[in-house]
Amino acid sequence: MQNKGAIRLFAILLALVSLYQLMFTHYSRSVENDAANYAVMRAGEDATPEELREWEVHYLDSMAHETVYNFLGLREYTYMDVKSREINLGLDLRGGMNLILEVKVSDIIQALSNYSQDENFLEAIELAEERELTSTRNFISLFGEAFEEVAPNASLAAIFNTVELRDKVQYNSTNQEVLDVLRKESESAITNAFNIIRTRIDRFGVVQPNVQRLQKDGQVLIELPGITEPERVRNLLAGSASLEFWETYDNEEIFDYLIQANNVITRLEERRAAASAGVEAEEEMATEDAETVEIEPADEEDFDILREIEGDTIETPEEGLSLFSLLQPSQQGSGPVVGVASSRNMDQIDEWLETEEVQSVLPRDLRLHWTVKPIQRENLRFWVPDAEDTRQEYYQLVAIKSTSHDGRPPLEGDAIANANDRVNPNGAFEIEMSMTSEGAQTWARLTKANIGKSIAIVLDGYVYSFPTVQNEIRGGQSSITGNFSPEEAKDLATILNAGKLPAPARIVEDTVVGPSLGEEAVNAGLTSFIWAFLVVLIYMAIYYGIKAGIVADIALIANMFFIMGVLASFGAVLTLPGIAGIILTIGMSVDANVLIYERIREEMRAGKALRLAISDGYKNAFSAIIDANVTTFLTGLILFMFGTGPIKGFATTLMIGIATSFFSAIFITRLIYERLLDSKIDVKFGTKLTGNLFQNTKIKFLEKRKVAFALSLVFFLIAIGSLSTRGLQQGIDFTGGRTYVVRFEENVNSTDIFSAMTEVFENANTEVKTFGGPNQIRIATNYLVNDTEEAADREVEERMLEGLRPFLENENISREEFMSQQVMSSQKVGPTIATDIRNRAGYALFFSLIIVFTYILIRFKTWQLGLGAVAAVIHDAMFVLGVFSLFYTISPFNLEIDQSFIAAILTVIGYSINDTVVVFDRIREYRKLYPKRKLIDVFNLAINSTISRTINTSMTTMVVLLIIFLFGSEVIRGFVFALMIGVFIGTYSSIFIASPVAFNFIKQKEKVEKNVTKRKK
Repeated sequence: MQNKGAIRLFAILLALVSLYQLMFTHYSRSVENDAANYAVMRAGEDATPEELREWEVHYLDSMAHETVYNFLGLREYTYMDVKSREINLGLDLRGGMNLILEVKVSDIIQALSNYSQDENFLEAIELAEERELTSTRNFISLFGEAFEEVAPNASLAAIFNTVELRDKVQYNSTNQEVLDVLRKESESAITNAFNIIRTRIDRFGVVQPNVQRLQKDGQVLIELPGITEPERVRNLLAGSASLEFWETYDNEEIFDYLIQANNVITRLEERRAAASAGVEAEEEMATEDAETVEIEPADEEDFDILREIEGDTIETPEEGLSLFSLLQPSQQGSGPVVGVASSRNMDQIDEWLETEEVQSVLPRDLRLHWTVKPIQRENLRFWVPDAEDTRQEYYQLVAIKSTSHDGRPPLEGDAIANANDRVNPNGAFEIEMSMTSEGAQTWARLTKANIGKSIAIVLDGYVYSFPTVQNEIRGGQSSITGNFSPEEAKDLATILNAGKLPAPARIVEDTVVGPSLGEEAVNAGLTSFIWAFLVVLIYMAIYYGIKAGIVADIALIANMFFIMGVLASFGAVLTLPGIAGIILTIGMSVDANVLIYERIREEMRAGKALRLAISDGYKNAFSAIIDANVTTFLTGLILFMFGTGPIKGFATTLMIGIATSFFSAIFITRLIYERLLDSKIDVKFGTKLTGNLFQNTKIKFLEKRKVAFALSLVFFLIAIGSLSTRGLQQGIDFTGGRTYVVRFEENVNSTDIFSAMTEVFENANTEVKTFGGPNQIRIATNYLVNDTEEAADREVEERMLEGLRPFLENENISREEFMSQQVMSSQKVGPTIATDIRNRAGYALFFSLIIVFTYILIRFKTWQLGLGAVAAVIHDAMFVLGVFSLFYTISPFNLEIDQSFIAAILTVIGYSINDTVVVFDRIREYRKLYPKRKLIDVFNLAINSTISRTINTSMTTMVVLLIIFLFGSEVIRGFVFALMIGVFIGTYSSIFIASPVAFNFIKQKEKVEKNVTKRKK
């Protein structure tokens, strides 16, 4: 074996990297287990899940910046560090929320036109929106074509020469020039929307959120694991952002009020502490008392309360919690910043400041907002609690003055014409800002009235900057200076350009998985994984003998270790289909070992010594292993390119599993055998029972091809008939709509539920099925499918609840309680998303066939073999479609056509090709070895010589899938069923379809060549 040292070194390094990466998951889980135990200890075993979760969060918050993993004394990792590096579990495994938000380009265009009422413009918009549903092209191109069609001689410049665009669109601009401007402006608006959405996500404090732009214009994918308040998420994310400019207070003006607020809060906390201890307060603090407190000017003694740089500890009026124990007030001369607090204390401070008692002692025109970014530690101008803890982040609290009678800001984002970051002559980064004509007038008045004071720039309730006004600014041209880094200057310019988002972000896809359902999915996935793994390990030891079986088992265990390590290294997301992908990889990784072992057995039967037989076995099996792995990998790659969410997770684990299994089966096992041979240890590749199994089989497969063709044709016709008349049960991925998994206290009858849902959802298409246990129902409906607004979501939920009340233990339950307690998961897919998914599924299937044909053509240099492989793939896909069409109404589990089904079809294609190329590889080999033999004999010999491998691989894969089907989650049962059908029919087609079709065409080619030769003679 060549390069043995390099391979050994690579294996050791890969193992060490995998171990290093997996340790983050180990320590993260260890801290979370401690948190669970702490919660039980504090709340008691009889505590509700909500109470336990509250104590868990409390414990984890306290551990957030504590060191939990010390890597060889070289580096320390806090809990937040290890949590961010652990294996990412998908939402289907740990619960959470998956959203696709869309800022519609059509809304942006209408906003850019200043909401023109031109009839041609509106008709073109409507026509483009209709075509967008069935097209993959961008909206602006569709709009341009529609406008040209509606009004061939009309000018877009007349519509878009607005105040905002007058510098970019002239009256004489061509339609194409206007469309180019629209593309640039819409891209800018979408980028700003994405940045704002990402900033909003950061406020949830979610660990490992995923926010990414999708290929379709205006769409953003958001994954929020562990979210328990989906309604709050929807409200925050779907709102339109508004940029605001506010006047501010100086901190000296507010300090006296803060003292009063601190006193009020102290008394409130004392009262709360007394009440929690079971002691009644001697007197009740009345709100009117607080209102009559006279405010005296602050003197030096008041400021001595604060701890400044050279001062002492903060003092509070009474022991215990108070405002000044969490918020360090600013010293004099800090502008509008009234205090600084650590991130962990901000929520508590907000809660105090929003109480009626505190509000009564603060000025009515005062608003307090936090800065969006933490203050740099070197800029802390006074001491704060835990200042020596470098892991803490501190935020400033800014005092904003609301001077208008309606509470609106004096200037809003629509007044900004343009903003750019630049480097000034002094080499510092600044933001150059220009206003619209109307905005410039307001800006001049605002700056004139606030010379020497700060103007706060606020977005979504957070302060992004509060520059000090140096003088009155006329003409609308301003520059914002400060100690900006390049990134900070660019971010602020982006925020200023965002202004008012021209269109709100609409939720077009919404999936919520409850934590209990996620936990059940994890348990089901682990159970199926363990059983499948054990079965494969035992099978290999039984079939190939203890020693050879153990070597193969070591490769399987190493493969699993490498898969998990690589997943952790890449930050990949492990989903429920991903677990299925790993388990499927177990079954398929056996294939490489089986191919090698069967080759070794053949070489030993030929009389070769053990060392030579092993060497030749690996060498002769290598070509088939490469072909089988590459074709399956390409299928996974297509899935990764066209899939989303869990399907992309499945593709990721499948591709990683193929790569690691190839390395483990080819190189790690070879190293082990080299060591065994050097130690003079004899190895047998079979037992007395299995040693001669499938040896010297002489089945005439090709002679039976007509019977096989007839059987396939009969089922093909049945499938076509069923698909034409019954069709397929399309999931909401393809049709759009909403689904809910509802869990009841008692067992329920799905027929009764269906009757109730049909009544409340009127004429909508509604489906009801038992999902898992008899007390759990899955409801799918396309009621209000075209309405993706939040009001439509509420109406669907209220109607569903109304129909289900007779089946609930608490018939008076509110909608909010019902959605949080009884609904285990929910999903919404808008019609545009459904169309996009359908298109992507079609592309995936089409390109998979092209790639399969091209690869086989290149590898085998025979188009007839490629055609045979494609025929087998189409046969297998049609067979699976036919089964789903025939049985979806009577199946006890879900047989919907959705993204998971497309993943299953593509996996079936990969498996079918895997099987087929092994046979074709042997056909290619035997045609070179036996050029004098008849073609039919060569084909039969090749199929018979690989029958042991075919049966072994198919059997192990089928057993693995059967275990997933029996013990896995209900969510993927239909997906696994499709794979089981595919494995069975794929094995059949590689023998009775692919090979016979290729044989017929090769035979026809030889016949033609023979006739041509005869004519020449």
